[in-house]
Amino acid sequence: MNVAIVGYSGPTDRSPVRDIADVCLDLGEALAKRGHTIVCGGRDGVMELVSQGARRASGTIIGVLPEGEEGNTYLTIRIKTPFDNVTRSLVLVQTSDVVISIGGEIGTAIEVLIAYARGKPIILFEGTGGWTDRFTQVLIEGKYLDNRKIVEVHRAKNSSQVLELLEKIGR
Repeated sequence: MNVAIVGYSGPTDRSPVRDIADVCLDLGEALAKRGHTIVCGGRDGVMELVSQGARRASGTIIGVLPEGEEGNTYLTIRIKTPFDNVTRSLVLVQTSDVVISIGGEIGTAIEVLIAYARGKPIILFEGTGGWTDRFTQVLIEGKYLDNRKIVEVHRAKNSSQVLELLEKIGR
């Protein structure tokens, strides 16, 4: 399964990314061990840490890069788009079977909303801050982003729960 990872960008040695580094590394490694392909924005922050974890398990990591970016050193495949950060998110989401959100600012919120509008299953990794945790507070019936109920939004508190959800979604 192609699993998109969206979340905070920024230096991995500074808060808020540093605060969730272990979560990201563990998730990347767990996904790769299960044979999932990571699809991400390919840059720093959560993207880099999940990519690093996946690389430890010899996973495949696809970076969908904005114009002019080379991406982090852990990427297996680099898709160099002619788009800015927001527009390339359309390609990122379309390439994925499911989207996992970890923390994040406005770019992450946009990616989650694109995924929802396109009917892509979403997993919110709770306790990671940013828009991921904000979305958990506004879910309708605990699982939808709007009244159209396009696709269920799932919540997970750890990598094991993410893997269980992916198995359920993949059926």
